[in-house]
Amino acid sequence: MSLPATLRLADRIAGASGFLQRPLRPAALVAQAVRRAASADFGDIPFQEPLARLLEACAATSDPSLVGRIATRWDVLRFLGNLLRLAHEDTRDPAIRDEPIRQPIFITGLPRSGTSFLHRVLLEDPANRAPRVWETIAPYPPRTGADRRIAQVDSQLRAFVRLAPEFPGLHPLRATSPQECSEIAAHVFRSLRFDTTYRIPDYRRWLDQAGHLEGYRFERRFLQHLQHQDGATATGAPRRWVLKCPDHVFALRDLRAAFPDARVVFVHRDPVKVLLSVAKLTEVLRRPFTRTIDPLAIGRGESDRWLLGTQRMREAADRAGFAAPICHVHHTALIADPLGTARQVYRHFGLALEPPAAAAMGRMIGRHPRGDYDHDPYRFADHGLDAATEQEKFRAYMDYFDITPETAPPRTRHPALPQAA
Repeated sequence: MSLPATLRLADRIAGASGFLQRPLRPAALVAQAVRRAASADFGDIPFQEPLARLLEACAATSDPSLVGRIATRWDVLRFLGNLLRLAHEDTRDPAIRDEPIRQPIFITGLPRSGTSFLHRVLLEDPANRAPRVWETIAPYPPRTGADRRIAQVDSQLRAFVRLAPEFPGLHPLRATSPQECSEIAAHVFRSLRFDTTYRIPDYRRWLDQAGHLEGYRFERRFLQHLQHQDGATATGAPRRWVLKCPDHVFALRDLRAAFPDARVVFVHRDPVKVLLSVAKLTEVLRRPFTRTIDPLAIGRGESDRWLLGTQRMREAADRAGFAAPICHVHHTALIADPLGTARQVYRHFGLALEPPAAAAMGRMIGRHPRGDYDHDPYRFADHGLDAATEQEKFRAYMDYFDITPETAPPRTRHPALPQAA
């Protein structure tokens, strides 16, 4: 599905004028954020190099549309503004840095494997807490005037849906929905979220080499700020953080370094069943922001990317000292018995699932027995993939975790037998 004609015309005009070819300059964006905040104090948060790498990669390979350039600029200024506010709040109230983030649960696995569904089920327990979409976009209320953050974020999401009308069927999202961790790490420009939205292989290679530790350290600080606003630490025990992002599989060592007591849940599913949906989601997310879309390259890239992800999961399951805390959930079991799967997670980590929380989970499951996702009417050829090749490619992952295939094996064509004389 293409962009509206008015936006396509604006793209042509902006491209012909050379506007889209002018790179965004980190120093200019930082200066503008500082003017808006009337503060130049970013504290001790390291963001300069990753910001420069991101903008360099966007200029080199993303071929931004007019919407893409505006969105990148808006994103960067928003993140920088949030960093300045966070540093200000740290100075104003040093107790924020003492907020305890104890034994957070991280849900991860292949995209489209049921991680979002499991996340939403667990969040029916009032003892659990997740960052919401509106909190990751605007973590602090305005200093003056009414707090309209939820309404403003819902308006922003509606605007995005007008640009990407297929998005709600692939990933339903509201301001109050739980948000993925990648949106938090994006504040310090160390997030694979950018690699999904833009075609920036240079940035992805740099981040793979540089690592995600600083992103996770920032996430801990971000959670401390949200938790401090809850006020629960002062009055009693804060709620348990339950966090989710498929991209965690690429950075499990860094996650463990920043959160030594983290509890990790792997959700497993037949990769062949999810790859087309993952490729389609990436295509839908990128389309408003770039002038060139290559579905075949997206398909091949997502297949290779998540093959690496499955290898990282196998390594973590094998690693001494890492395997014990991991709870393994299978998509087939999750869909067959969501409440039973929630009980499995609680048992694995020695947690008590109180009857009122279990009842709330049951009611939510009754309303959304399989989550809110459309079926996947996509063809392998649309993204340059072949079912038989992908089945063989991911066989080691399937066998290692004893994953039930959801796709029939391809038929083998036998040569014609010779006829009897």
